[in-house]
Amino acid sequence: MPAVTVENPLTLPPVAAPAEARQRPVLAVTTAPSGFEGEGFPVRRAFAGIDYKHLDPFIMMDQMGEVEYAPGEPKGTPWHPHRGFETVTYIIDGIFDHQDSNGGGGTITNGDTQWMTAGAGLLHIEAPPEHLVVSGGLFHGLQLWVNLPKKDKLMPPRYQDIRGGQVRLLTSPDGGALLRVIAGELDGHDGPGITHTPITMVHATLAPGAGIDLPWREDFNGLAYVLAGRGTVGAEHRPVHLGQTAVFGPGSALTVRADEKQDSHTPDLEVVLLGGRPIREPMAHYGPFVMNTRAELQQAFEDFQKGRLGTIPAVHGMSEGENPEGGEGGI
Repeated sequence: MPAVTVENPLTLPPVAAPAEARQRPVLAVTTAPSGFEGEGFPVRRAFAGIDYKHLDPFIMMDQMGEVEYAPGEPKGTPWHPHRGFETVTYIIDGIFDHQDSNGGGGTITNGDTQWMTAGAGLLHIEAPPEHLVVSGGLFHGLQLWVNLPKKDKLMPPRYQDIRGGQVRLLTSPDGGALLRVIAGELDGHDGPGITHTPITMVHATLAPGAGIDLPWREDFNGLAYVLAGRGTVGAEHRPVHLGQTAVFGPGSALTVRADEKQDSHTPDLEVVLLGGRPIREPMAHYGPFVMNTRAELQQAFEDFQKGRLGTIPAVHGMSEGENPEGGEGGI
């Protein structure tokens, strides 16, 4: 881990916050609870316990794996609906196949991202390909849910397949960090992901002892989730480790540093940095639907049950009236 890397980060453009930038304080550090999603693959609920006012426009994020499957073990999700938001599936290691009720589909693998704008709604399924089920293997990824403003909630669905080689690669001034800009902008460098809700998504790898001090838009919130390793966040050096999320307060720069000594199975600190412009609209969220009101949620369930979000080939065995995946997750 991870697939997208370079031999010499010093060949990349460096990024650093100006000396006069106002450091964002760390408001909280939370630990993700573990659970299972879909047909039984392990996840960490990265945003569990964080007040939505600090997350907006993000809704939830699951770290899927890291897990080494034995032959026959790889699992995915059954067919399920979505409406009213975007799902961002980032595969660090492994392979996922996708199919939807509009006839779309594809495969994402090491370092790839699938950006699905559910909008007015569709049905889809994500699962490992048959050859991976047979052989087993490493699987590790993220799925992030990004809210849509009311004006865009019923837009036509849209897909972006962002290949690992398309992400914008940057570094810290000393070359100790590799920054992969997946979406949005960092210090004038744009990632390939096109977003309806303005956000920035960065996967950073920090060598032991390395640090990043990044400029961060003041109109965005700030979050850092640790995929692997251990380090500190903020000017106050709050400790963080695998499965923890740091919530930053207001300011124009955020700081992350890797500990000098990492775990034996993790050579570097791996962290996902997220920022977005809050939508500040009412949110009604249940299962696979994210709307503005309870009445809109009820309409989404009715539309799903009446087949208005699309139909699935009968071979998959899901009837139009079957309930969608409940609870908070579901990819």
